[in-house]
Amino acid sequence: MSTDSTHRIWVLVKHNALIRWRDPGQIISYLVLPMAIMVMFKPLYQQALNRFAGDDQGALQVVTGPLIMFSIFAMAVVGHSVFLERQWRTWDRLRTSAASTGELLIGKTVPVFVILLAQQLILLTFGCLITGLSFPSSFALVLLVLVIWATVLIAIGTALATLIRSMAELGMLTDIGSMVVAALGGALVPVSMMPGWLQLLAHFSPGYWGLEMLRAAFRGDAGAVVAPAAILLAAGLAAGLFTVRRLARGWGRSALV
Repeated sequence: MSTDSTHRIWVLVKHNALIRWRDPGQIISYLVLPMAIMVMFKPLYQQALNRFAGDDQGALQVVTGPLIMFSIFAMAVVGHSVFLERQWRTWDRLRTSAASTGELLIGKTVPVFVILLAQQLILLTFGCLITGLSFPSSFALVLLVLVIWATVLIAIGTALATLIRSMAELGMLTDIGSMVVAALGGALVPVSMMPGWLQLLAHFSPGYWGLEMLRAAFRGDAGAVVAPAAILLAAGLAAGLFTVRRLARGWGRSALV
């Protein structure tokens, strides 16, 4: 990567980070709400799930369920960030600059990636502290899993942002879609407690594979992380390629594509 390219990316990253810093409402809500859910649902999950699935399963559900759910909700942050360029009609101007499409995407998504990763680390630490769940023995494995999960969410969120036509559509899609994906994946109730047909559908939810991957990392089971990570990375790659194709077709111009 040339010095000029690095400089352009750095300028874009700082610009987009400043935008996020000046409008932190979404970020705060996606951090405070899961903390409140962890505190309120801790007695219920620990009493019910410890009997049903064994010791520490309730605490694990309290920590990982809201973490995955609200990281999915946080896809709205990247969608909002990308869609603002259309609303402000500034994407055309950015594309006429010296920055390439790849540089524009990196500059737009790096701040959101840092936010998502920080959100997950804070929620993981908070959840372990309030539930008494032991911290993961392999922090490096958990960090790798969180990096993969954040990357996939950013890819999917960016792809969605190239499809929607208004902020209202974005809010509806991310709110309803995130709740369905998270709940179906086992963020609210373990998949093993769902009816058989829902257990089958759960395998089509990114939330399911995110939870499987995170819980395997908590156990320190690197082998069990591989399959969920591969599935999620494949989904992220497909979303990324779709985004690039949309951009190549001129997404962001005044006329909708």
